[in-house]
Amino acid sequence: MRIAAGIRSTKRAQRFSLIAAIGIGAMAFTGCSAINQQSTAMEVTVTDGVQLDMGQLELRNVLIVSEAAGDPGRVIGTFYNHADSQMVLTISGAQGSQTEITVQPGVPLVLNSKSDQAILSTMAQPPGSIESIELRQSGAGSETATLNVPVLDGSLAEYKKLVPTPAASVPATMEATPEATATATATP
Repeated sequence: MRIAAGIRSTKRAQRFSLIAAIGIGAMAFTGCSAINQQSTAMEVTVTDGVQLDMGQLELRNVLIVSEAAGDPGRVIGTFYNHADSQMVLTISGAQGSQTEITVQPGVPLVLNSKSDQAILSTMAQPPGSIESIELRQSGAGSETATLNVPVLDGSLAEYKKLVPTPAASVPATMEATPEATATATATP
């Protein structure tokens, strides 16, 4: 009997050790998620530009296309106005350069074509850098923000036709129409 009891207690100890080893192994393999956020739970913006929420105005995929530092830069992006009235967004860049865009309520304003005249006359940073711009929203509330946006050049095919020429550096006012197209009028 004693031999049988000794074998049973040895087998019990082996089983307990095996279960403990499996439990520790499982915790070691899955414990990484206890201290690190799962990558599938992270929200990632898959664009070249940056995003910002200014109250009821959303800015998405905002970037600047320019040939070089000191040259004009075209503001690219999508702007959503969730307010009941229009908003005017003044974008100020280097050396006093600025442009204004008017965003109508409920109509996304998409600036992504050569005809869009949201152009800053002077860029402080060359392509491949980050340009700091000041944003001032007026209309349905008033907010200000600083946004660090990437500056790209025409080396990518989708931006090649969007690089402004020095003659295109007149500050402009952009306005979204109910048909969701952009029109521009120059401001002095």
